[in-house]
Amino acid sequence: MSTKKITAAANDVLTSKADVDSFLDAVKQTPPTAVSEGRGRLVFSLDATASRQATWDHAMSLQNAMFMNTRGIGELDVQLAYYRGFDECRASPWLRDADQVVGMMKKVSCLAGTTQIHRLLKHGLAEARKMPVQALVFIGDCVEEDVDLLGNLAGQCKLLGMPLFIFQEGRNTQAERAFKQMAALSGGAHCRFDESSAHALGNLLNAVAAYAAGGRVALQRLKTQGSGQASALLQQLDK
Repeated sequence: MSTKKITAAANDVLTSKADVDSFLDAVKQTPPTAVSEGRGRLVFSLDATASRQATWDHAMSLQNAMFMNTRGIGELDVQLAYYRGFDECRASPWLRDADQVVGMMKKVSCLAGTTQIHRLLKHGLAEARKMPVQALVFIGDCVEEDVDLLGNLAGQCKLLGMPLFIFQEGRNTQAERAFKQMAALSGGAHCRFDESSAHALGNLLNAVAAYAAGGRVALQRLKTQGSGQASALLQQLDK
């Protein structure tokens, strides 16, 4: 098994070799996951540039809850993807154990760089063409790319049945406009959070995990159990 380097050019330049080697070591120690029909698949992607360190740490603590929330609903495979630094973008194998995902995240530190959201979307599309992917989650705070390109890729995500669930940290208005459009074009949802509402991110991720594992029926079930986050996501999905 090997990690996937999401490449944009033949001569990709790696940053922080020690971190990359550490991440690859974690991959080598991970037993293969046989992805089978009947299991939901979710790409969990993050901006790992320098401004994201706090969210990266918080996301690790939320992974176990994501998996726990799908028990009794359906099975879920998760793939971790991230970008950071100069031209570095990576994805893990498909995993079904929260500890494996968290272990890999712990091997990577955030590093200054510009956004590479288009590479994450292209990677998700490539995975969805091989086998259905029920959702792609992205956590980030800014957009430094061609919004028209991102919108086109988001539309392709919708055609393949892979809605984008975009969780935006902070109040960057330019990013908010782009994220909202991307979510709408993909048939997904956009939510904003900050330090004062970071606890809500866990519930939102749980709702997305339930959707990936059990579809709208699972979200509706959470709504009837009083989940405001499930209700909010359903409202956006039904627009």
